[in-house]
Amino acid sequence: MTGIDDLPIRDELRGKSPYGAPQLDVPVRLNTNENPHPLPEALVARIAERVAEAARELNRYPDRDAVELRGELARYLTRTAGHEVTAENVWAANGSNEVLQQLLQAFGGPGRTAIGFEPSYSMHALIARGTGTGWISGPRNDDFTIDVEAAKAVIAERRPHVVFVCSPNNPTGTAVDAETVLALYDAAQAARPAMVIVDEAYGEFSHRPSLLPLIDGRPGLVVSRTMSKAFGAAGLRLGYLAAHPAVVDAVQLVRLPYHLSAVTQATALAALEHTDTLLGYVRQLKDERDRLVAELRAMGCEVTDSDANFVQFGNFDGPGGAHAVWQALLERGVLVRDNGVPGRLRVTAGTPAENDAFLDAVRAVLKENNR
Repeated sequence: MTGIDDLPIRDELRGKSPYGAPQLDVPVRLNTNENPHPLPEALVARIAERVAEAARELNRYPDRDAVELRGELARYLTRTAGHEVTAENVWAANGSNEVLQQLLQAFGGPGRTAIGFEPSYSMHALIARGTGTGWISGPRNDDFTIDVEAAKAVIAERRPHVVFVCSPNNPTGTAVDAETVLALYDAAQAARPAMVIVDEAYGEFSHRPSLLPLIDGRPGLVVSRTMSKAFGAAGLRLGYLAAHPAVVDAVQLVRLPYHLSAVTQATALAALEHTDTLLGYVRQLKDERDRLVAELRAMGCEVTDSDANFVQFGNFDGPGGAHAVWQALLERGVLVRDNGVPGRLRVTAGTPAENDAFLDAVRAVLKENNR
């Protein structure tokens, strides 16, 4: 039989696996950081109205530059992230992964390198590989914060063209302060003109303010966001960035024509009309996340401080390690994420009932294994 490696595939893709979490039919699914709250009926109705309007012109290409949507995203950021931006500062694509891909197509590529501080969002490295960009794994401290001095040294030595900073970081949940980002930005610019991409996919869940104001006067700094998490619209696939207008011009050199469908744009515009309601769900999830942290610690688990809608917990160093605990939870109908971080698992904050089921399952597993 013919397999991938029998094809003339690029060498850096040989032996690799596609990104993806297990999709299993279990009662409690808390493994992919989805917002557990369905969209409110008023929003569902408004989506239907906007999509119906868009459907009347599906014989025509959509707005290639998504001008109306970018303007509404800019207004949302200005209101919620503490810094005024306009449509000229904003670009949107099919999920933040496509935003990151376009950035690497424009600023990475063959002969260029990108650095991220691992463990972090694994798609940064995968998208780098897919665009032919070399990948550098940067250092973190034992508490999963970025080792700033070590990071600056690696940047000075390796001189990457792109620097990724994930805040809050996935899978650990740790946020990054402005001083750290500024130190890395300055180090990157001293090494060579470079792009620093701050991935704020979970920014709305953080106790810290957005790092968006840092883009002022820094044309090499980009903030990436998504509507998948806080907006409860993972199925929409809408991500966006905010940066200097020149960055927006640059990604348009590599974007596919008419990449955002008219239906996607209409749905996203409808969601932005219901921001206050959706952010109310975010506040509830933050409370549930904090409850998970408190109760897991009360059980004796080590829990990483989280500013996201998920929690990293452990330390499972017994037989089978974290994966054995993952399997035991699955057997009790609860699916969490094993990201490969030694001794630790990640759980998404769900509904109160889902979180209760998860906590009960953890208690049972710990008791059974005398942990």
